[in-house]
Amino acid sequence: MTNPLATRYLGLELPSPLVVGSAAPLSLDLDRLEQLQEEGAGAVVLRSLCLDQGERDWQEWLHHQRNARQSHPEAESYLPCTEPLHLGLDGYLEEIRSAQSRLLIPVIASLNGCHGGPWVEASQAVQRAGAHAIELNLYTVPSQTQRSSAELEDEQIQIVQQVTAAVSLPVAVKLSPWYTALASMAQQFSQVGAQSLVLFNRFYQPNVNIETLETVSQLDLSSPVDQRLALRWIGLLYQRVPLAFAASGGVATGDDVVRMVMVGAQVTHVVSALLRHGPGHLQRMRDQLLQWLEQHRVERLSSLRGSLSLLRCPDPEAFERAQYWRAISSYSLPREQLI
Repeated sequence: MTNPLATRYLGLELPSPLVVGSAAPLSLDLDRLEQLQEEGAGAVVLRSLCLDQGERDWQEWLHHQRNARQSHPEAESYLPCTEPLHLGLDGYLEEIRSAQSRLLIPVIASLNGCHGGPWVEASQAVQRAGAHAIELNLYTVPSQTQRSSAELEDEQIQIVQQVTAAVSLPVAVKLSPWYTALASMAQQFSQVGAQSLVLFNRFYQPNVNIETLETVSQLDLSSPVDQRLALRWIGLLYQRVPLAFAASGGVATGDDVVRMVMVGAQVTHVVSALLRHGPGHLQRMRDQLLQWLEQHRVERLSSLRGSLSLLRCPDPEAFERAQYWRAISSYSLPREQLI
């Protein structure tokens, strides 16, 4: 019997478009990943290896282990609590090998960095470890006053070009939405060998504690409204650049997946919904997808792909313009506020 949710992404055959995104609490637990596989995951993106941090963590762990013999035996709180398995490139490669040996679905490695760093060496290493694909998470905050946007964008293009030339694995690029000409960047990533864009990377903004006078970092899970930006840009770019698209951010229901596929997404990353509701939520999303297809008499989810993209949308202006005035005028204040 044909699987109505079967999806092809990065040259890989997936049993569903539900991709478990790179959240460390999920990807570090192999038993949980096996559970998610059984509940409908089409692929898994492992937690990101931070190329400019991982090696420093590894060396710090070694330093403390070698010098601990000179410390008081009860003074343990200053020691790094993380085991070496999850530190540095060697630890990450072991995670790939372990996941690849336990799972039947594709295992996608994620490399995170901003400027320089061992992108090529790390990419070649994860390929040898058995990853099925690589996701380059181009995380950068352009705060330098002396560097132009053109310089920063050229640097990212070069990183992708170097990686795609060095490995035979398919490469996806995870981007932030903050480019002056995102469509042009997408075209350039395609020209240097990228096969997919993941839209979008979600940066966690700091807050300020006005009592302790400290900046505070906190994890805020995504909400349904966060999917709008990816929905718009995937709809704009579908079939206008030769890339596949993965939607990331705010996808929490089967209906969310359907609308992302309609604008052109191959797959959707699911993270916050699983952290909020537990791994069992993936099964509910899969069931919702199947139920929608049955109710609408659609045999294959893939037949919907791009049906509401810019190229086929009955109202292309909805993608091309933000339609500020139309959105504002559609809102009505509650009657009690008008008095």
